[in-house]
Amino acid sequence: MKKLWGGRFEGKSEAWIDAFGASIPFDQKLAKQDIIGSLAHVKMLAKTEILTADEAEQISSGLTTIQEKLLADELTFSIENEDIHLNIEKLLHDEIGPVAGKLHTGRSRNDQVATDMHLYLKEIVQEVISKIHLFRQVLVHKAEDNIETIMPGYTHLQHAQPISFAHHMMAYYGMLTRDQERFSESLKRIDISPLGCAALAGTTFPIDRAYSAELLGFSSIYENSLDGVSDRDFILEFLSNSSILMMHLSRFCEEIILWCSHEFQFVELTDTFSTGSSIMPQKKNPDMAELIRGKSGRVYGNLFSLLTVLKGLPLAYNKDLQEDKEGMFDTSHTILTSLEIMAGMVETMKLNQEIMEKSTEKDFSNATELADYLASKGMPFRQAHEVVGKLVLDCTKQGIYLQDVPLEQYQAITPLIQSDIYQTLSSKTAIERRHSYGGTGFDQVKAAIERSKLKLESEEN
Repeated sequence: MKKLWGGRFEGKSEAWIDAFGASIPFDQKLAKQDIIGSLAHVKMLAKTEILTADEAEQISSGLTTIQEKLLADELTFSIENEDIHLNIEKLLHDEIGPVAGKLHTGRSRNDQVATDMHLYLKEIVQEVISKIHLFRQVLVHKAEDNIETIMPGYTHLQHAQPISFAHHMMAYYGMLTRDQERFSESLKRIDISPLGCAALAGTTFPIDRAYSAELLGFSSIYENSLDGVSDRDFILEFLSNSSILMMHLSRFCEEIILWCSHEFQFVELTDTFSTGSSIMPQKKNPDMAELIRGKSGRVYGNLFSLLTVLKGLPLAYNKDLQEDKEGMFDTSHTILTSLEIMAGMVETMKLNQEIMEKSTEKDFSNATELADYLASKGMPFRQAHEVVGKLVLDCTKQGIYLQDVPLEQYQAITPLIQSDIYQTLSSKTAIERRHSYGGTGFDQVKAAIERSKLKLESEEN
């Protein structure tokens, strides 16, 4: 088959070389965007009278027919035509004849593919934003239902201080809010049209780039044609934002996996988000959480892959840039499905509230309460810290906890300790007393939830 660019060449191409160089096995995902871009381009060519009205009408009609066939899953692409652009052009030629060759006037595959990817990511990022928003709603609802559910807060995976489970959920709400903001802010760098930059230097034809950008819904155009065809920063930013998002989801999944274990027993996942063992009939594994935790690695890999591809490329277009798509497609699919699964998993997981609260009673997570109690009575905090540390050591040797220490023993240490110490040492009191803004106090958590609900509502308006 004669190549559409084959005028310069005498030799016959080898099929296995064609297969190595072809991108159609993966860039066919851009078929929709490629046709949309071409429809806008031909309309611009008609407006500027580069094509006659009749030529433009024939081309537009042919592209519309191909678009309908694409939606009906009736198109067949070939490796011989290398990429989605030449495949669509060949299909158009088969549909309307030689006039199809005029479609490519005033553009190159270099600005064409860049336009396709801008259109693709603009759509994907808006979908990502929507799914993050829905997951944030799930987190707020879960928090609202569990404001007074008590659990141990951890540092170094050691019991640190008792907290509200809702407070824990709202920490992830904060992470996901920043993720959504990052994706939203990236749209202004995605929403730029490279169409008309041509191969690298622009074109001699009197095109109207602003008009084609307007037709495609772009808010601006690239100011420099070299930059327009070679820029992949917008994909890097998407991959970077996706990596941060997956890191947050992976951290959450790690906690869910721990909480599901026999040692914790804090939560139980529904059967929908669990699997069994082929040999151990008792097993109920949190496989979906483990998969999301694992898939963070492939998203990181996609980011580092493209960074490596780009780091040594001179301007403008190089064939290396063909490697920009598979990671982008893979990351898009990964983060969208991960967000959907996370939302369902968190929404339906059952909390073992009694176990969670009891785990804060047989530990020393109330040690800070005793130190704060002494400090509030006038003892310097650093001295109070040392007194309580020695007492904890003594308790561990006796196999008891702070709430088990008799009042006489407390007062032998310091007369500052009175009978109200036992109320102070309770987990619920420890949480209730933390009124500082953003703290785990029930009143603060309620206020945070209300602020978050208002924010979510404002994003929908």
